[in-house]
Amino acid sequence: MSEQTIDLKKRRFLTQATGVVGAVGVGFVAWPFLSTWKPSAKTKAAGAPVDVDISKLESGQLVRVLWRKKPVWVFKRDKSALDALTSEELMSKLADPSGTGNSKNQQPKYVSSSFRSIENKEEVAVIVGVCTHLGCSPTYRPEPGASDLGGDSWKGGFYCPCHGSKFDLAGRVYAGVPAPTNLEIPPYQYVTDSLIRVGIDHKNT
Repeated sequence: MSEQTIDLKKRRFLTQATGVVGAVGVGFVAWPFLSTWKPSAKTKAAGAPVDVDISKLESGQLVRVLWRKKPVWVFKRDKSALDALTSEELMSKLADPSGTGNSKNQQPKYVSSSFRSIENKEEVAVIVGVCTHLGCSPTYRPEPGASDLGGDSWKGGFYCPCHGSKFDLAGRVYAGVPAPTNLEIPPYQYVTDSLIRVGIDHKNT
């Protein structure tokens, strides 16, 4: 074998070795940069915001999304449902008619007390679907007058089948049931008139 052939082999080996080392070096340099694109542990724990398109949401219709591993209900109330929420008959049956409750995390300050929704957007409700008693998920029962829930005194709302707690269509708890407080209202905002973002506070706070 000639010296020229040996030199060519050495050169090829050195070229390949340099390429491999260079690629590994680029990988080490790129990793810290790419890793900054990943959400932090704090962000993951907090839960990313969830967008809900309400452009086709009809009165009485409810959609469910998952936020922070909890179900969130987004539903539309018609005028009769809104009128019922402020009626003296219903208010007399609630444990917390003002809707403020005794928990600082129960609802944001920018939602109204009776409708528990953002001002001028009262027809759409956004509520965490977890009973405040033992964490079951109540059933949506929007039909007024349901015989198994009190007949004429039932104005529509939510019934928890686990232990019988009842909530109105604003998530306010009825008096005399196991649930101690109203259903939670999560932070949310309107990105547009037809898009709600759950997990981010209303912009005008």
